[in-house]
Amino acid sequence: MRERPYDRGAAVAYARRWALERNRAYYDFENIGGDCTNYASQCLYAGSRIMNDTPVTGWYYRSLNDRAAAWTGVEYLYRFLVNNRSVGPYAREVAQNEVQPGDIVQLGRSNGEFYHSPVITAVTPTMLVCAHTYDVLNRPLSSYIYDRARFLHIEGVRSWT
Repeated sequence: MRERPYDRGAAVAYARRWALERNRAYYDFENIGGDCTNYASQCLYAGSRIMNDTPVTGWYYRSLNDRAAAWTGVEYLYRFLVNNRSVGPYAREVAQNEVQPGDIVQLGRSNGEFYHSPVITAVTPTMLVCAHTYDVLNRPLSSYIYDRARFLHIEGVRSWT
């Protein structure tokens, strides 16, 4: 298996391009639970250019009815990224001061339930994010109301070639 860098510039460019619109190549999940993690996955794919088609535990999108839970589910995406030892992007949970543009922040409640997956587009002087469901382009993370946040730093990408 080969490791390569995650293309943060491509992920951020995609995030900014599609923050206020929908890419018709992907289903819009806004009215069936929210589109934030679908959008975050699209951004991750723009930066990694590879999916993981492992049944059940992978991270891929082919259509509305042929996709991994990790592509659209907040908790499933977290589990995939921090546990992935196979192809595709992989991450580790870090402190806020360790993130970079192209990383993911997940917002949650005090009970430990996480419900939103914005994409980080800038970190200085203020952390800015882009997201779907409530569409935002370069919104300050500090303007959100949440109890907890976990920051996922994309460490790299693995491929077979």
